[in-house]
Amino acid sequence: MTQSPPLPADQPLPAADGNCAAQAAGQRDIAALAKGGRTNFFGFLLRLAARLPFLFIAGRLYGAAALGRFASALVIIELTCQLCTLGQKRGIAQRLAEEARHDAHVVADGLVLSGLFAIAVSVVLWFIPEPMFPAGHFTQLDRLLPLSILPYTLTEIALAALAYRFDVGATVKSRSVVEPWTLSIAAGAFYYISPDSGLSLSYIVSIYAAAAAALWPLLRSYGWPSQWRAHPLRIARLAIDTAPLAVADAVEWGTRRLDIAILGIFATPTSVGVYYVAQQVASLPQKLKTSFEPILGPVIARNLKIQNHAAIAAQVCQVGFWITAAQAGIGLALGIPGGGVLGLVGPQFVGGLGALAFLLGAEVGAATSVVSEAALIYIAPMPNLWISVGTIVLQAGLTVAGMWIDRSFALDEMDAAASAAGALMVTLSIASIVKSRLLAHYLKTAITTWRWPLVLASALASLVGLLACDALPEWAELAFGIPAILGVYCLVIWHFGFGPEDRLLFRRDAARPRQVA
Repeated sequence: MTQSPPLPADQPLPAADGNCAAQAAGQRDIAALAKGGRTNFFGFLLRLAARLPFLFIAGRLYGAAALGRFASALVIIELTCQLCTLGQKRGIAQRLAEEARHDAHVVADGLVLSGLFAIAVSVVLWFIPEPMFPAGHFTQLDRLLPLSILPYTLTEIALAALAYRFDVGATVKSRSVVEPWTLSIAAGAFYYISPDSGLSLSYIVSIYAAAAAALWPLLRSYGWPSQWRAHPLRIARLAIDTAPLAVADAVEWGTRRLDIAILGIFATPTSVGVYYVAQQVASLPQKLKTSFEPILGPVIARNLKIQNHAAIAAQVCQVGFWITAAQAGIGLALGIPGGGVLGLVGPQFVGGLGALAFLLGAEVGAATSVVSEAALIYIAPMPNLWISVGTIVLQAGLTVAGMWIDRSFALDEMDAAASAAGALMVTLSIASIVKSRLLAHYLKTAITTWRWPLVLASALASLVGLLACDALPEWAELAFGIPAILGVYCLVIWHFGFGPEDRLLFRRDAARPRQVA
């Protein structure tokens, strides 16, 4: 019996085999997303363990005013870093999937382009430091902060390139272990060496340590780009191609920092410091959605290349639900005993409880927007960009309006912080609705990350948390109340909200897809 010749590489499989192959590929993608999310969830726990000591050290030793000045400076530094990446944090996956050149050459182009921008901006901020310090108070050592722009930018691109090869362990090590623990330890040490500039110096040291932990795995994974030359025209064309995504990234990031920038203008450094601590606590669940971004981007890019829109919709909905469920649970656990959580940093930070509640709500509301945008940047980059620009304009308008209302009624400065957080929550929720509907229009499939068991789980967990806060002293609220809230929430979600594919998050063999009949 003669054997039929193999099909050409570009010829589709027969219908039956094609369906089986598509199902198997879909299972592999979901398994890869689950594995990446599971690994980064472990990184989230490590980051939580390291971030809280830094907040304790900064709040207790340096004080709210110093922390507020530090936060205002970081707004400019990190915004600059986002601009210098030129959208390559997410765009590099598409270039690696589409370009025929050696992967190491593609990555080298990205590093050189962003590195040149980072060096140029660092020089400008060195000679003109006033944008970093709107209050006008800074030391000569504080002026060293721009030295962190280049390593920060290169780290972002390196970790994105590693994630394309599903190496999320490097992200966990760099961002969740090396950077936060170095920041916490250095902040404690520099307080006794240079208390006026200790926060700035510890940040610089932590960024360089994180860069070393990212660039070394990049070199081992991709190798040295031998026979590569940085051609000016190729680099310039890359800058033009990535410009829309760069602006979208900067705008998306800016929505998380615009509130601090406006507070720095309208409010005192103390209120900015209190708001910064509340934001740091609230941003802990935000790390969960960024945990999936490095894996979701390459998976979407590959499916988009073969025009598998149904798979993209399924992946966006799946990951969106995971993020929404996790952030809601953690938000309840941190928000209900929020006074005790903020009190760990210092008594003056308890006034940020209202801001914390709104910020935690904003993270839940933003989940759908984030996962929708992960696909829109490839499918409809310009419409996504205009929606992002409209989002940040709306946020600015709502935040400034809140500041003026607070001033008109002579409200407490902590009310100004709550107003800024409330504006963020409203803005991100609207962005989620608009972006999910736009993605559904392009994919011809409904995009939803919401399931009704979330309501039941949240209600029962809230009831347990309120009872714990009423019956227990503050230390017991944190020691026993938080685990009780999470326990009840997870129990309900596991039994009533999770299906078989959701449980891939907790299967160690999730990388091996089930056999398709």
